[in-house]
Amino acid sequence: MFILAIDTALSACSAAVLDAENDGVIAGDSLLMERGHAESLIPLVEQVMGHAGLDFEHLSRIAVTVGPGSFTGLRVGLSAARGFALAANRPVVGVTTLAALAAPFLALDDAIPVVSAVDARHGHVFLQMFGVGGRTLIAPRVTSVREAARAVAIGPARLVGSGAQLVAELWPAGEQPPVSVDVVPAPDVAWVARLGAAADPEVAEAKPLYLRPPDAKPQDKARIARR
Repeated sequence: MFILAIDTALSACSAAVLDAENDGVIAGDSLLMERGHAESLIPLVEQVMGHAGLDFEHLSRIAVTVGPGSFTGLRVGLSAARGFALAANRPVVGVTTLAALAAPFLALDDAIPVVSAVDARHGHVFLQMFGVGGRTLIAPRVTSVREAARAVAIGPARLVGSGAQLVAELWPAGEQPPVSVDVVPAPDVAWVARLGAAADPEVAEAKPLYLRPPDAKPQDKARIARR
């Protein structure tokens, strides 16, 4: 069972092929970038598939990150994944960036909760908290950094993501500090593939998880008068 995983939701353009039966990544690459995902993704996927020695019909499914993240990046990854899936007649499954960030920490030890925090700009973070067995303790949301710190400071916790340090810096006084703080710009695409391999295609839909409206909005004022 071969899984192609794609991630363009945050500050990286990544692709990998996982041999799910042996739990091994046979090819993969990740390019850190804030912009340019659309131009980089297709060549990257072609390179990874070539290194894996596979054609698209050899794949069992395609996994793609669905957010939260950049509106543009999400559209790039989802469009490409759907296109590949349609051409190869394979299912496509969605994996959240928050789950993918937490997954390696939960796999190592799920006794201590993991908090995924992605910098959402303007003093806010995208947040989710996971407990034993990956159970959701705090559902995905966008919230102020201060409120995020207050919400998750309920005992020992590990912080991961681009917003992890932001949350740690506003940790409430008197509460047990975070066990660890790992600032990473994007999830490991290998874990996107692993979560995609375990996902139910009927439930894990490949549609964007935005959590908030876009920053850019159409103008309501100063319209040009029609003649």
